[in-house]
Amino acid sequence: MSITRSITEGVEISVDTRFLDDHSNPMDRFYFFLYTITIENKNDFTVQLLRRHWYIFDSNGEKREVEGEGVVGETPVLEAGEKYTYSSGCNLMTEMGKMRGIYSMNRLLDNKSFEVTIPEFLLIAPQKLN
Repeated sequence: MSITRSITEGVEISVDTRFLDDHSNPMDRFYFFLYTITIENKNDFTVQLLRRHWYIFDSNGEKREVEGEGVVGETPVLEAGEKYTYSSGCNLMTEMGKMRGIYSMNRLLDNKSFEVTIPEFLLIAPQKLN
């Protein structure tokens, strides 16, 4: 378990990751990781998350991109000081990899769009650390 944090445009992103052994199958080169993200609006205005864009890297050189509306089917609105937490998962073909990304956000006061960096975080199966 590791936690990574960053702040962009007054929005803090915290990422906590875990390897899910019971959802993985190394014989089939399938390694499943859970990540929990907390988004905290440290601004004095309301924001809304509209889109996500992920870059996913396996340690074998494979790269994937995933983008779409919202997160886990939601486009959360965060008032000043509010937090929003969600969990999702990612499978890799190797025991190690990493992810990073961008959230497209909107400042509701004046409808100004901005991007928030999702910091790069590592996905490592515990057996690889031995």
